[in-house]
Amino acid sequence: MRRFVRHDDALIRRRPLLVVGDALLDRDVEGSVERLSPDAPVPVLDESQRSTRPGGAALAAALAASDGREVTLITALSKDPCGDELRRLLDDAGVRVIDLGLNAATPEKIRVRTGGQSIVRIDRGGGRVEEVGDAPAAARAAIGWAAAVLVADYGRGVAAVRSVRAALESRGDRLPVVWDPHPRGPEPVRGAALVTPNRDEAIRFAPHVDGDDLTTASARAEALLERWQARAVCVTRGADGAVLVCAGAGGGRAHPLAITAPLEATGGDPCGAGDRFASRAAQALADGASVPEAVEEAVAAASAWVAAGGAAVCYAGGALDLGFGSLAESRSAAAEALARRVRANGGTVVATGGCFDLLHAGHVATLQAARRLGDTLIVCLNSDASVRRLKGPDRPLVSQEDRAAVLRALECVDEVAVFDEDTPVPLLERLRPHLFAKGGDYRVADLPEAHALARWGGRAVTLPFVAGRSTSRLIEEAKQRGTA
Repeated sequence: MRRFVRHDDALIRRRPLLVVGDALLDRDVEGSVERLSPDAPVPVLDESQRSTRPGGAALAAALAASDGREVTLITALSKDPCGDELRRLLDDAGVRVIDLGLNAATPEKIRVRTGGQSIVRIDRGGGRVEEVGDAPAAARAAIGWAAAVLVADYGRGVAAVRSVRAALESRGDRLPVVWDPHPRGPEPVRGAALVTPNRDEAIRFAPHVDGDDLTTASARAEALLERWQARAVCVTRGADGAVLVCAGAGGGRAHPLAITAPLEATGGDPCGAGDRFASRAAQALADGASVPEAVEEAVAAASAWVAAGGAAVCYAGGALDLGFGSLAESRSAAAEALARRVRANGGTVVATGGCFDLLHAGHVATLQAARRLGDTLIVCLNSDASVRRLKGPDRPLVSQEDRAAVLRALECVDEVAVFDEDTPVPLLERLRPHLFAKGGDYRVADLPEAHALARWGGRAVTLPFVAGRSTSRLIEEAKQRGTA
């Protein structure tokens, strides 16, 4: 949830986000690989499905539109089948397009994938936008009316159009500009509110800074802040989060701010994460956030995108599915993506469940034992409302966010998903684990989870009860000591 204060002016809130940049058509070809070709030592993919989605600046625009924002995209498309399909996808996403025209085929990126991993990528098309004398009237009007601008540069020429850059620069400090740069593209306009190179791009832009840790990322951000005369530079670092450097008062610099990712995003599909980051940062600035607040929100959005499966999952079936706005929903999506990856790689998914209020040694022993049963352990955690229904109005003592954070800090726990129901059965139906492990004095036949797992061939098991360890006992002892 955003902590910053949004603009109260209703007129400002109606103003759209403007995205400027190179649009691509992205295709994924999915299938299974079980043999090598007899005529060459290459894998043979048995194709099972294809999916198409906007890519590049078009994906950033579609993502912002999916957040409920009115969005205009200034880009360059050809009048060819790929361009027509991209226009249709953008229209379906609710994105208004201002087309500058492209002098060659619309760029197309094809990923051939199996088991959640790409095995080859094919690029097609990709001319450059022709320089226009004056920016079209629609483009000038869009820049003049925008609440904020995201320049999503993919090095194909749109960000370099002189008349568009001049129109952006004419707005000066009145228009927050987020610039996502590309090594083949132009320099960001002077005074950009935020420039967002990723780790590899920052190394290419500032090769004189040696190393690849947080300290050198900060040094690169400081060097690029001075080079680009920007108000802030943020180097995104994938699963490691981001580091932000802002221009201080009187030309000085603020101390570097390190923002960590709130979700484990390793192993997910990173395609589109940069667009998710930049689009959310631009929206936050449009809504009145400070730059640090905007970056913090953008890091959370990008890590949730990757943890949920990335572009291949979130844009499945030709429709954008971003139903994980809250952190609890993000954790659930991350847990489901983790279970899919482990199953696809032939591993065993283990789940367990409980309230875990006042985590104690008995809990830890049970979790460690459950993790040894398979290749990943997902904890299904009762929400605060669920705990109150089960334990009474005085419980839980610890909020679901804090309980989840403590559990995820344990080495034996791979992911935590929060559920609101009295039992985790609906969540288990989405996770489809091989095993559900329950600690304590239970009979498997009495567990509702056992009947659920049987539907897909899973099994419920019980683990040895750790005597003398319970949250209720800890609470009673604390009460007694408090009254002694």
